[in-house]
Amino acid sequence: MDIFRSLCDQAGADIVKRIRGISISSHTVTMLPVDKDGNPLRTAMTYQDNRSAAELHYIVDTIGYDRFVQIVGGQPAVAFLPNKILWYKKNQPELFARTAYFLQASSYINYKLTGVMTSDIDQASRTQCLDMGTMQWSDEIGEVIGADLREMLPPLKLVDEIIGFVTEEAARETGLIAGIPVVAGCSDAMASMHATGMSRLGEAGESSGTTSLVFVGSDVKSAPDIPVVTKPCAIDGMPWVFDAPIQTSGAALKWFIETMAAEECAFAKANDKNIYTYLNELALESKPGSNGLFFYPYLLGERAPLWNEYARGMFIGMGMDMKRSDLVRSVFEGTAYALRHVMETVKEAGAKAKILRICGGGAKSRTWCRIKASMLKMPVYILDEKSGDVPVGDALIVGHKVGVFADLAKAAERIVKVDSIIQPVDEWVEAYDKLYPYYVEMYQHLDRDLKRLRQTVEEL
Repeated sequence: MDIFRSLCDQAGADIVKRIRGISISSHTVTMLPVDKDGNPLRTAMTYQDNRSAAELHYIVDTIGYDRFVQIVGGQPAVAFLPNKILWYKKNQPELFARTAYFLQASSYINYKLTGVMTSDIDQASRTQCLDMGTMQWSDEIGEVIGADLREMLPPLKLVDEIIGFVTEEAARETGLIAGIPVVAGCSDAMASMHATGMSRLGEAGESSGTTSLVFVGSDVKSAPDIPVVTKPCAIDGMPWVFDAPIQTSGAALKWFIETMAAEECAFAKANDKNIYTYLNELALESKPGSNGLFFYPYLLGERAPLWNEYARGMFIGMGMDMKRSDLVRSVFEGTAYALRHVMETVKEAGAKAKILRICGGGAKSRTWCRIKASMLKMPVYILDEKSGDVPVGDALIVGHKVGVFADLAKAAERIVKVDSIIQPVDEWVEAYDKLYPYYVEMYQHLDRDLKRLRQTVEEL
C-alpha cells in the first residue's frame, strides 16, 4: 500500500480521480492457498519452486503421459499447479484441510479490491489444471491429486471481463475511489504481449527481463505434443498465441556478474562505467560463436521448449585459449540460442514470425539485440522504454473494455513506439547457422545424464 500511495503522490493528487478501470497482471504460475475468509495460509509457491518434482512424476504416471498432454495442451513441468497442490496436501495436510481456494497473485489482489474470488482464463490456461478441450477445471486431474478443482480453484472469467468494483473497504485502504470497475486481468506474459504492440500475424514479441516471455500469434492451434503453450488471444485476426517462456534470461547475466565477473565489475567501477555497458563492449571483442564456447542458461531448469526441471546451466567448449570476452559473449549468445530453439519449435507448431518486437531490460543491450537478430535472421524492433512495460498492456486491456480505446490494435499502434530497429549481421548469421545445431544436439546427448546426476546429488 505504501508503494501504491507513493506512486499516486508522484503522479499528482488528482490521478486517482482519472482512473477509469483497473486491470491487474502478475507472474504465473503461483499457488497461494487461502481460507474461507480469504486469508493466506502460507507463503506462495511460485513457478521457480521445484520441490514437487516427485509429485509431478506420480501424476503423469497415473494419468499417462499422452492423456495428460491431451488434457492440459502442453508438456508436463514442475512449474505448474497440480504437483504443487499435491505436494502441499502431502506435506502440510493441516493447512490443506483449511484451504478454500488456490489463488494466483493477481487473483488475490483482485479479491482484496473487489471481494470477489475469480481466475482469469489466461492464467488458468497456464496452470495445467485446466482441461484445454472443455476450458473448464479438470475433474480428471483433480481426482488424481485428491482435490476438487472446481471448488478449490475460482470461477473462470475472460481477461477483459468486469469481475466487480472497488469496495468501500479497499478504497479506504488504497486511496482509490469506490466503484471503479476491475477486470479479471491476465498473466504478465499476456500483458507483455500487448505492451510490445504485437497486433498481427507474422510478429513475435519478447519481454526480456529476469526471464524471457516469448509469444507468437497464430491462426491455428498447436498440436498438444509440440512443447509450446497455446493460449486464446483477444486480438482480431489472431485467435491463438503460442507462449514459450525461457526460464532464465537476464537472470543468467546477473548470475554471471555476481559469480564470475569480479574483475569486470572492478574495471567498470574504476572507469565510472555501468557494468552492463562494459560487458556489452567486452562481448564485441569476441567473434560470433565465442571462439567455440557454448553457454546453456538452464540455471533453474528450463521451460520452453524443454520443460525439464533437471536441465542445468553449462559452459561447453572451454580451452586455454579462452578470453574473458569469450565468456561474456557466450552468455549473451546462450540465451539467444535458447530463443532460437523456442522460435524453431513455434515454427513447427504452425506459426511464423518475420520480426521480433522486444521490450524489458534486455532490450537496452544493443549487443544482445544484434546477436538475437542475427541468431533469428530477422530484424529486432526495440521498443521505447516508456512503451513496452507490462502496465501498458494492462492499460490497453482495461482501456478497451471501459471505452477509452475503440480498437485495441489501433490503440497499440498509437501508444507503443519503436525506438530503433536492429538488423542481422550477415557474418554473424552465417556463424550461428553453423553452430546452432551443436547447441541443440550437445544438450540432447547430456539430457539423460543431467537427470541422473541431479537425482544422485539429491540423495547425497
